[in-house]
Amino acid sequence: MRAITAKNPQDSMSFSRRHFKWPVLGKSSSRGAGAASGDEGYVRGSEAEEEDDEDDGAMAFSSACPSFHSEDFVSPPKKPPPAAPSAHEKQQNPKRKKVRTAVARLRSALSAAVSGRRRQVGLGARLTGTLYGHRRGHVHLSFQTDPRACPALLLELAVPTAALVREMASGLVRIALECERAKTAAAAPGGGRMLLEETVWRAYVNGKSCGYAVRRECGGADWRVLRALEPVSMGAGVIPAASCGGGEGDVMYMRARFERVVGSRDSEAFYMMNPDSSSSNGINGGPELSVYLLRV
Repeated sequence: MRAITAKNPQDSMSFSRRHFKWPVLGKSSSRGAGAASGDEGYVRGSEAEEEDDEDDGAMAFSSACPSFHSEDFVSPPKKPPPAAPSAHEKQQNPKRKKVRTAVARLRSALSAAVSGRRRQVGLGARLTGTLYGHRRGHVHLSFQTDPRACPALLLELAVPTAALVREMASGLVRIALECERAKTAAAAPGGGRMLLEETVWRAYVNGKSCGYAVRRECGGADWRVLRALEPVSMGAGVIPAASCGGGEGDVMYMRARFERVVGSRDSEAFYMMNPDSSSSNGINGGPELSVYLLRV
C-alpha cells in the first residue's frame, strides 16, 4: 500500500488533484467552463496514471506468481490410480462367488427340509389319512395336514395288514384307540400332554381287541412310502417293493381325506370323507372308515 506523505503544501495539493476532483464553487460560467475543460484534462491524465499503476501492479503480481508454463510452478499431487487386480485375484473371485452361492443354496434347502419335517402343532378340520403296511407286516396309520408335511400323528398298530384287509371287505371299519390318563395330569386339571401326544394305546377294530398301538416318529422307510403317495389324493392300491426300498416286499395302502371332530380334551374322532353319493354297503354318503381316540 502506497504511503501518503507530503514534504510541502504544494505536494499535498498536487496529490489531492491527482486522486480527487475538487469542485469550484462561486465561479462564473465562463470560468467554470474553462475550469471544466481543465478538469476534464486532469481527469484523463489521472485515469491514464491509474491505468499505468494497475499495469505495473499486474506485472508485479504476475512476476511474483509463477505461471502454469514456468519452471517454478508446482502442480498439486495427483491421486494414484487404483491398483489393478492380479490374475490370481481374478481367478479367486469367481470361485468365491460360486462357493457363497452353493453355501446359501445348501442352507435354504436344509431349512426347508427341517421346516417341512417339523411336527405340526395346530391341526385343522380336514386332514389326509393313510393306512399302509407290508403284506406280511403290521398296519401304520398316518394323519397329515398336507401330503408333503410331516405326519401330525403316526401310529403303528399290532393289527396284521391281511386281517385289516379282511375287515375292510365288510364295508365298514371302526378303529378305537384308548389310552390311560396320567396320574399327574389327573391331579392337575388342564395340565399334561395333548391327546395326540400319547404314546401307547389299546386298539380295537370293529369291537375286537387287537393288541396295542404305539406312536412313533417318521423314519426313513415311512418317508419313502409317504413320498411315493404324494400325488395320490384318494384311493387304494399296492406300491412295488422297488419304490419302497425293497426289504419286506410290496406295500398296501389306502388314502383319503378325513374330517376331524374334537369332542373334548380327551376325545377326538376322524371320519373318512366319501366323495361318492353311495357306498358299497348301501349307506348314502356314510363314512367307510372311522378312527376314535379316547383318553380314560
